[in-house]
Amino acid sequence: MTTRMTAMTSTMTEPTTQPPAASRWRRNGGRQGLSARVRIIGWTLSVLTLALTALVFLTWQALGARSDAMADAELSHEAEKFRLFAASPQAQAFTRPEQLLDRWMQSNLPDTSEAFFSVLNGRAHHRSLAEPPARLDSDHAFVARIAAATGPSYGWVDSSAGRVRYAVLPVRVGSTPGTAALVVLEFRDVMAKPLNDVAKVLGIVVVGALAMSAVACWLVAGRVLAPIRLVRTTAEQISETDLRRRIEVVGNDDVAQLARTFNTMLDRLEVAFVAQRQFLDDAGHELRTPITVVRGHLELMGDDPADRAETTALVLDELSRMDRIVAELLLLAKSERPDFLSVGEVNLTDLVVDVVAKARPLADRQWRVDEAADAFIEADGQRLTQALMQLVANAVRHTADGDRITVGSRALPGRVELWVADNGSGVAPDDRERVFERFARGNDQRRTEGAGLGLAIVRSIARAHGGEIRLALQSGPGATFVLELPSQAVLPADDPEPVSL
Repeated sequence: MTTRMTAMTSTMTEPTTQPPAASRWRRNGGRQGLSARVRIIGWTLSVLTLALTALVFLTWQALGARSDAMADAELSHEAEKFRLFAASPQAQAFTRPEQLLDRWMQSNLPDTSEAFFSVLNGRAHHRSLAEPPARLDSDHAFVARIAAATGPSYGWVDSSAGRVRYAVLPVRVGSTPGTAALVVLEFRDVMAKPLNDVAKVLGIVVVGALAMSAVACWLVAGRVLAPIRLVRTTAEQISETDLRRRIEVVGNDDVAQLARTFNTMLDRLEVAFVAQRQFLDDAGHELRTPITVVRGHLELMGDDPADRAETTALVLDELSRMDRIVAELLLLAKSERPDFLSVGEVNLTDLVVDVVAKARPLADRQWRVDEAADAFIEADGQRLTQALMQLVANAVRHTADGDRITVGSRALPGRVELWVADNGSGVAPDDRERVFERFARGNDQRRTEGAGLGLAIVRSIARAHGGEIRLALQSGPGATFVLELPSQAVLPADDPEPVSL
């Protein structure tokens, strides 16, 4: 069997000047003309085509080898039949070899894929009755070649019916002079026709399978890539003023994980943009007044030294307040960043005692450690100190000389509480939630300092730790601000007696 494969190669000449569309296509890596779906289908079909082509080729080779083995088996079978016939008592009565050959061919009819003929004295003598697929007994060159055989021989020969496996069996009867032989022909291609038909059907099935695979890949790739297209569409529709759109996540595969990651990224972007807008709004709102005051006094400042000194002092005071406002706004903006905290091991007892020690120079108050938990937590000690100092400063502004301010900590199952309490003027019921907003001020007229960012900063520090700040309910005067932090592992805490400092 001879298999011929022809490869066709097309050559394209690239023009010296590319049109703008081609240039854009090349700059984008061909993505404008070749979508992800097409690339997936192309790679899938390429692998399938290679695998199925290899399958068809190997099947074809296996069937060819099977056909060769069948031809050899038939030759061996016919040779064995002829040997048994020649050794039978019936064949002993023949005196000439041509009689033996003619009688055997009369009693053994060949199949449609085989033929017999006899050779006598170098020429074709008789052939089997059935019409063979090809008349090799008429091929003088072939007959002359096999007539020269002095013993049993086998071989291959080409014919109009394809490849032929032949066997030459010399015959001698008694002392009759001359040479005679039986030629058995097995038409291998005719014998292999059913197997070749199977291979052709397999090839047709392969082509159909590739076509069905292309359709299935197109549909499956479309469903798989649908969330990705939704990601792209959502990204195109998102603007700086609308970051609320999210992708609906279905399933738990890689594409679903991509959608979840994209939604998480949008959450971070929304927080960042909200913080940026809040910072700009707060800065513009709060800094406009001191800037106006500074400009107005500078424009009205005269040449009188006393007036100039008074104006200079006022301007410096406003600039200091602006500097403090900017620092607090930057702190609030930074609280949304993942590097806002530097987490380490914090001793709650040391934290409370250090805060009270730092707060004592602020004002003449009765400073006390109400309770100190003998426990360690994972947190940012500096940020917690900053939050408690903000609460202490807030308590100082709402108390008078001699009033009591206490600081404490308590370890509870799963959480830790830090608090600052005072017996001052307290917080009005209408202001209990509003005091934690930026630039919020209570109705207490004695509160003249600050920009209203202290409690907002405390809330940002608490939320950065995964906790919250709340205003505890109490029956007596004053206010108690409680900082609640989650804690997975804390040591048991004792309840010491209040300590006066």
